[in-house]
Amino acid sequence: MSSRDELSISTPGRICLFGEHQDYLLLPVIPAAISLRIVIKGRRRMDSTVNIALPDIDSRESFVLNTNLTYTKEREYFKSTVNVLRRSGFSFSSGFDCVVQSSIPIQAGTSSSSALVVGWVNFLAQMSDQATTLSQKQIACYAHEAEVLEFDEAGGMMDQYSTAFGGVIAIDFAPEVSVEPLNCRLGSFVLGDSCEPKDTQAILARVKGTVERIVDSLNGVSLHVATGSSIQEFRNQLSVEECELLAGTIRNHEITDEARMILKQTPLDHKRIGALLTQHQGILRDILKISTPKIDRMMDEALNAGALGGKINGSGGGGCMFAYAPANAERVAEAIERAGGKAYIVMVDEGTRVDQWIDG
Repeated sequence: MSSRDELSISTPGRICLFGEHQDYLLLPVIPAAISLRIVIKGRRRMDSTVNIALPDIDSRESFVLNTNLTYTKEREYFKSTVNVLRRSGFSFSSGFDCVVQSSIPIQAGTSSSSALVVGWVNFLAQMSDQATTLSQKQIACYAHEAEVLEFDEAGGMMDQYSTAFGGVIAIDFAPEVSVEPLNCRLGSFVLGDSCEPKDTQAILARVKGTVERIVDSLNGVSLHVATGSSIQEFRNQLSVEECELLAGTIRNHEITDEARMILKQTPLDHKRIGALLTQHQGILRDILKISTPKIDRMMDEALNAGALGGKINGSGGGGCMFAYAPANAERVAEAIERAGGKAYIVMVDEGTRVDQWIDG
């Protein structure tokens, strides 16, 4: 048995500041890791059994490490991560007893599942026979493969990269994936959980599928360079709704580009960032139609309480919103809760990390 037998890994949730519903179109996004984290604590066993306690949801998972773990239900991320790492040359001569606990809202658009997979990749790589400390990019790539590709789901790569890298980052996906840390001094945010259930895969399939179908029907159109005026010539080929959706997608791209420029400036223009967040929300609400009446009320109350701006977070149809409130987070949190939401005051946080090693 290794001299290092027990490990604690923590990984943040994330909010998408700019570029919501853009990453799967290979357009840039700007996410931020937040100070709500998932913690995986695990200790080696003398056999090949993996036991995982999930007290937050009153559940447990258990399996025996073997050559190939088969999936018996949807989204078996603990197993899929082992399979992905094994295919990449990692081996595991012992199992683990683990406990997973989280302060990240579950199924609410704050990347709780991606944080889990990113943390599990980090844990397994370091506890493997190879005892490897992976780079942030390697962790993100393995996590995306284990969470999205392994189950052929309709997600992008933003969640895995943002929770692996941490901080505020700009991610470009074309011509290849690249990450630019944005060392901006953002203040506090208030995350508001509507406690409304959401169907992420259905919403992603609807919005992504529709935009991709529109672009495919317009030969030669690239979302990376298209502007609102450049698509006027295609209006006769599209319905009114399709024109609106295409224009909204392009406008979201333009907002993200402007925000990226502002986030690099010193001093930071907090009011402009808030205004761009609210513009982004208007498109997500009115054109992509992914907001809900309750989230709209929570947003209105937050703005009335002095927030500089805000938007729905994640795929939409429920889940969370957030408001940027660097000067009055407590008052904004109270307003969100009066509107029926559950409020969390959060700051930008670092990515997945080792919190503790315990030598055996």
